[in-house]
Amino acid sequence: MSTCLTPIRYPDPSIEVLDPRFDSLRLGNAAVERLWTGGRWTEGPVWFGDGRYLLFSDIPNDRILRWDEGSGAVSVFRAPANYANGNTRDRAGRLITCEHGSRRVTRTEYDGTVSVLIDQFQGKRLNAPNDVVVAGDGAVWFTDPGYGILYEYEGTRAEFELPRNVYRLDPVSGKATVVAGDFDRPNGLCFSPDERKLYIVDTGAPQHIRVFDVVDGTRLVNDRVFTTMGPGGSDGIRVDVAGNLWSAATWGGEGFDGVHCFAPDGTRIGQIKLPESCSNLCFGGLRKNRLFMTAGQSLYALYVNVRGAQTP
Repeated sequence: MSTCLTPIRYPDPSIEVLDPRFDSLRLGNAAVERLWTGGRWTEGPVWFGDGRYLLFSDIPNDRILRWDEGSGAVSVFRAPANYANGNTRDRAGRLITCEHGSRRVTRTEYDGTVSVLIDQFQGKRLNAPNDVVVAGDGAVWFTDPGYGILYEYEGTRAEFELPRNVYRLDPVSGKATVVAGDFDRPNGLCFSPDERKLYIVDTGAPQHIRVFDVVDGTRLVNDRVFTTMGPGGSDGIRVDVAGNLWSAATWGGEGFDGVHCFAPDGTRIGQIKLPESCSNLCFGGLRKNRLFMTAGQSLYALYVNVRGAQTP
């Protein structure tokens, strides 16, 4: 890992090749950089290429922060932020946010106002939406494991009113449907580059990542386990344009925590080792080849030799 005062010899030893397929994805003269530290539990990184900045959540501190690519400065984008967790952008470039405190999914409009996309299902309050992705048709898919109502640290303790579901919010009707209802704690999720598959993390007892086939952009079928993490777990996930899955690796300790990269067949082919548990990640930068990682109290980045497949 590199900081402005701590150079490192290339190749960075924290980047480990486990399978020859990872060789083509790493850069020999790029190192892991800690861009900022000072949070309590950072999450939800999302890249805004049109402004050359990254937004990310600092959940316990109830704020969304902004890292500026040009200056490297970190400032407060929104505080309070209703204990925001996962973030993404819709196909129009607007910020979509999962909020623990308000137990809802919101959209930040171009003028800065916040619209509520969903805060209840069948007349009952959502638990605490966690992570979110927007499909090409504009549908918002999100997980609702309820971590924000378990403790008085990332939200407000409350009773569960709904099962821990994965939802799809239709862009035309605004109606939500349950697309998966048998997870222990559904968490990170992402589509394959062609959106024919959806990957979903379970941070509950299974500690695995499942993959589904997507039918008509509305339903999930053919459920199977993509990979089992152990001894720790996964959290946020993203795919690159080649279909490799990059998973935040957390709560496994030294040598496990960071990012694990999996080939499309589920083989773990590489690791990026971090000194903190990694919560989430996204691709960004001018060419979408810079991997941003929120981990514990800090924000990290690494240039890689592949572009991310994601919304704007």
